[in-house]
Amino acid sequence: MKPASFDYHAPPTLAEAVELMARLHEEGVDAKILAGGQSLMPMLAMRVARPEVLVDLGKIKSLDYIREESGAIAIGAMTSKRAAEASALIERQQPLFHAATKLVGHRQIRNRGSVGGSFAHADPASEYPAVALVLDIVFKAVGPEGERTIPAGDFFVTYMTTSLESTEVLTEVRLPVLPAGTGWAIQEFARRNGDLALAGVATTLKLAAGVCADVRLAAFGVNATAVRLTGAEEFLRGKRPDRAVLAQAAAMAANDLDEPMSCVHASADYRRHLIRVLAERCLLEAAARAI
Repeated sequence: MKPASFDYHAPPTLAEAVELMARLHEEGVDAKILAGGQSLMPMLAMRVARPEVLVDLGKIKSLDYIREESGAIAIGAMTSKRAAEASALIERQQPLFHAATKLVGHRQIRNRGSVGGSFAHADPASEYPAVALVLDIVFKAVGPEGERTIPAGDFFVTYMTTSLESTEVLTEVRLPVLPAGTGWAIQEFARRNGDLALAGVATTLKLAAGVCADVRLAAFGVNATAVRLTGAEEFLRGKRPDRAVLAQAAAMAANDLDEPMSCVHASADYRRHLIRVLAERCLLEAAARAI
C-alpha cells in the first residue's frame, strides 16, 4: 500500500518546529512528528496513520548528541539508536540501556530510528519504555510555553500514547548513570530475531550486606504500557537472592500482572508464563552482576 496524501515540512531549527506545531494545532490540522520513521513509515504505508501534515525533525542537528552532564547521560531526541549502540559512554555507564538498544530490530532499523522517536511512539512491546520505568529516565520537551521535564512514571499513558502535548517536541532523554555494584538484565521473547517482543522483562538489583536493597522490575509486551512489577520488588527487599527466592519473586510478578493482552501470536496465559520465566532469568542474571 501507499500512504494517504499529506503535506511535508522539515524545519531547520527547534524553535521553528515548535512554532509550526503550535500553528497547526491552532488551525485544527492533524500533524504528526517524523523523528526517524522506524515505526511511523510502516504505519503510513498501511494507512494505520493518516496525518494531514508531517513535521520532519531530521534537519535539526541540535537534537543529535550523546554527552555526560551533571552525573547523567543526555541523549538528544534525534540521536539514532545505532549511535546509542556504538556509544562507549552509554555502554560503560548505562549498560542496561545499551543492551536494550541492541535488542531493537536490526542494524538497518537502528540506523534509521531515533532514540526520542521510539520513546514518543510508546509501543508497549518495545524495550525502551520498560527500561525507562526501571531507570527513572527523565524526558525534556519544548512547547510554546517553554521547556518542561517529565519523569518516566508520568510519560507513558496508554497504548502508543504519552503525556506529550500535541504542540510539544521531545528534545532530550536523560539517563541516570548506573550506580556501581548494581546488577541489571533484560530478557525478551519474540517470534523471530528483531521482531517486537511477545513479552519481556527489564530489571536492576542492588545488594547491601548480601541482601536485596533495591530491586526494580518492569514487564513489556503484555499490557497497554510497560508496567512496574512492584509486588515482586517489595517481596525481594531484605531477602538474600538465592535461586528459590528469585523464582518465588518471578512467580509473584507473573501472577500480579493485570489482564495480559491476548492476540493470535500469544494468549494472555502464555504471556503470563513468559513473564515468569523471563523475570526469573533476569533476576538471576542481575544478582550475579550485583557485586
